[in-house]
Amino acid sequence: MGAILKSRQFTGNVWDGSSPCDEDLILTRILWLEGLDDGNKNTKDRYIYLHGTNQEDLLGTPASHGCIRFSNADIVDLFNRLDTGSEVEVIYPESSAAPAQKPRA
Repeated sequence: MGAILKSRQFTGNVWDGSSPCDEDLILTRILWLEGLDDGNKNTKDRYIYLHGTNQEDLLGTPASHGCIRFSNADIVDLFNRLDTGSEVEVIYPESSAAPAQKPRA
């Protein structure tokens, strides 16, 4: 929990929340996405992940560089439920600021 990851590797450091950090850290676990839709087939090449964050107070707002951030407890739970190659569907709630996309046919 709180493992700081860079380039998908554990740095040996753990963020414990005791000191403020403005940097949007990639923490705890990474689920690296490989897009299937035409508009997202390059997701893996863009290094888009599901991951934990040190900025849990910003969850639900568009504050990352394209990744989908989770609370650290939730990303551990999700990581433990999925096998490599599992399909994950990202659905934006009606009330969120979803990126502009073409409707699916």
